[in-house]
Amino acid sequence: MKSILITGANIVNEGRISPGDVLVKDGRIAKIGSDLSSEDADKHIDAKGKYLLPGLIDDQVHFREPGLTHKAEIYTEAKAGVAGGTTSYMEMPNTVPQAVTVELLEEKYKRASEVSLANYSFFMGATNNNLDEILKIDFNHVCGLKIFQGSSTGNMVVDNIESLEGIFKECKAIIAIHSENDDIIKANLESFKEIYGDDIPVKFHPKIRSEEACYDASSRAVAMAKKYGTKLHILHISTAKELELFDNSIPLAEKRITSEACIHHMWFSEEDYDTKGNLIKWNPAVKTSHDREEIFNAVLSDKIDVIATDHAPHTLEEKSQSYTKAPSGGPLNQHSLVAMLDFYHQGKISLEKIVEKMCHNVAILFEIEKRGYIKEGYFADLVLVDLDSPWTVKKENILSKCGWSPFEGHTFKSKVTHTIVSGHLAYEEGTFHEEKKGERLSFLRNY
Repeated sequence: MKSILITGANIVNEGRISPGDVLVKDGRIAKIGSDLSSEDADKHIDAKGKYLLPGLIDDQVHFREPGLTHKAEIYTEAKAGVAGGTTSYMEMPNTVPQAVTVELLEEKYKRASEVSLANYSFFMGATNNNLDEILKIDFNHVCGLKIFQGSSTGNMVVDNIESLEGIFKECKAIIAIHSENDDIIKANLESFKEIYGDDIPVKFHPKIRSEEACYDASSRAVAMAKKYGTKLHILHISTAKELELFDNSIPLAEKRITSEACIHHMWFSEEDYDTKGNLIKWNPAVKTSHDREEIFNAVLSDKIDVIATDHAPHTLEEKSQSYTKAPSGGPLNQHSLVAMLDFYHQGKISLEKIVEKMCHNVAILFEIEKRGYIKEGYFADLVLVDLDSPWTVKKENILSKCGWSPFEGHTFKSKVTHTIVSGHLAYEEGTFHEEKKGERLSFLRNY
């Protein structure tokens, strides 16, 4: 493996920004210092004026493989993420077939080892009747268990209360949950179908997948987690009301109940349905500007612990269908970091806080082995950004297989110039180096 010397960078790590050099050898960060120019290396990167961050760890993506590869695949979506500064991802189980057995889960790991440019882990999926399979998993090598408490792409809803209680009671791993009450959603949908038929205006999506549906499911999940002492992570918070369920008075490493904000819930609001339509149709729905602002504030106040993407591509043809037929989800991982850097330019968030929420805290929450920081001895997962290099999102520079983005036409102020994955320079000024693949994430847990 080639050694890499990065000099003159502004290193953003552990709450501070400091000038320095970084030497990468054998996949790890070998040295950090004020002047390492005398060190031998196979590759020298002059980072003067640029900012060096730990590689992003995205704890929620849907790469659609196996079974849905007309939309996306591990190869294409991992590359899109690497171009955006994501060096590690955790992928969801609602593929075809669903990853709800040990055998099916390991098939996804095997495929990623062959094609993924980024580091990877895959969630085991829960159903109403697969607790025996869940208990076979070694969660030092699997990121966690995913429960769909509300229907999304692929029907994996755990709606049997005894099954849900059994999982919360028996599973020692972190449970990541999609929390929406399906009964409330179905009743809302029927009310709108009576008026509009299948062609419901998408602006009513947040009324159908409502605040009530989100809060009801999230509050039930939190109550159950408290009852059994479960380590619970609630994904993609979309309402201000849900924020009362979370505590920012204790350190993240001691929390049993944590939460996530996604880029789209921090960027868009219901006013954008008029121009974006189904392109911003997600589950849970993008809701009011008040919800958006309170979610952002909760990220800053540490009520919300991490930022992710819920990257979930569909084809434009699928998205162009009527409301009831158009699937929810969209591509985001290529643009997650630059979107957050736009917020930095607007004075809404610091670089240090971005790194905390997209790198450090994900590593803490999931107990990932030696990643998420710029530290000697840690895996060299690094991203270099030019904060003053505007570029516009166009079809020709969108890397997700689906070929579109809700950010199309937007000019970002910052650019990712280099991404290093487990010591390998995977992306450099628009060019990919694919001779080495990413690595399977390991976790340091005492289960």
